[in-house]
Amino acid sequence: MEIISYVGGRPDNRQRSINLNFSTITKKLKKHGARKRAMAAKVAVKKPFLPSLSLDFTKISLKLKKLSFFASKNWWILPFAAFLCCIPVGIYKFAVKIESRANPLVLETEGSAEIDILNREMARFAMTSGSDVEDDGSIKGALISYNFKEPVTFTNYTVVKGDTISGITKKFNLNNISTIIAVNKIDNVRALNTGKKLRIPSVDGLIHKVCAGESVQSIGKKYSIDVIDILDVNDLDTETLSVGQDLFIPGAKLDKNVLRQAMGDTFINPLKTGSYRLTSRCGWRADPFTGVKQYHPGIDMAITQGTSIYAALSGKVVACGWSNIYGNYAIIDHGNGYQSLYGHMQKKLCKLNQEVSTGTKIGLVGSTGYSTGPHLHFTVYKNGKVVDPLTLIK
Repeated sequence: MEIISYVGGRPDNRQRSINLNFSTITKKLKKHGARKRAMAAKVAVKKPFLPSLSLDFTKISLKLKKLSFFASKNWWILPFAAFLCCIPVGIYKFAVKIESRANPLVLETEGSAEIDILNREMARFAMTSGSDVEDDGSIKGALISYNFKEPVTFTNYTVVKGDTISGITKKFNLNNISTIIAVNKIDNVRALNTGKKLRIPSVDGLIHKVCAGESVQSIGKKYSIDVIDILDVNDLDTETLSVGQDLFIPGAKLDKNVLRQAMGDTFINPLKTGSYRLTSRCGWRADPFTGVKQYHPGIDMAITQGTSIYAALSGKVVACGWSNIYGNYAIIDHGNGYQSLYGHMQKKLCKLNQEVSTGTKIGLVGSTGYSTGPHLHFTVYKNGKVVDPLTLIK
């Protein structure tokens, strides 16, 4: 019997009786649990998926044959592509080579006059800071004579501020700077510092260390010195010598090349490379167009534009500017009567009165002024006279 009660007069508010059959519910739950356990067991034993790797070698062989046939018919494609890639590189290298060629110039009268003015200016710098020493190390105007019959004596001296090797030589009445350089084994006069201890001999000469097999006669012949003078100056009673013995050789002097190196006058290549092309040497040459002989004060070193230019020797920049002939140029005073000129620079990297060391970067190779191609014009002066730079570059 169904009991119906009305609340609020609405039929959906009726309450129905709930009839629960627990035995049916229990059976359904057991059946559902068994189904879940069966599905879990299937998942546990299921193997991972492995794709089949079946290769059809017949199809692969056919594709390879087609590819080989295509390559045999179109073998030229790869070399042609490589050739196309090389064309820009070849064009660039050819352009650089053409650009690096500098040809001789025919200068107008106005240009030649400007060169004379610049050369006189170089000579003025040379005379201002000129050296009082000859190329063989002799002091200019020194006419001191010695008596090689007296034994040589040595005086100790300490270098003071303002001293120079030539000044010390004059102070002790010597004729040649190579005496002090050789006796004290000075490698570089420019590095002669205040406070350095020196041994100064009473006469000019060198110290020779006796080697095996040498005699007084052979040593005298080597230095063109009389044997008696060697014996008297060294206060020797016998001609017997021992290996390693020091002998003072009166009147002897250093070789010019050795002296120049000791004086710090050995120039470096201002381009620091041997890949340049020497288009003009120093000296008289016939003009390639007019045939008229002209003097070329320096050398022309053709090389790629923008190549670095370095100071060939330490010194001070005494001129830095523009010339209608040499374009951007710089002049460095190295002391001891030496100056160097660097012309046709694309860009100057040094300033007036700047102190530079050997190898300091001072500019870039260019083609400014009277020039048909990138190159460096390099001139060296010694006491106001042009010196062939090739004889100075080590």
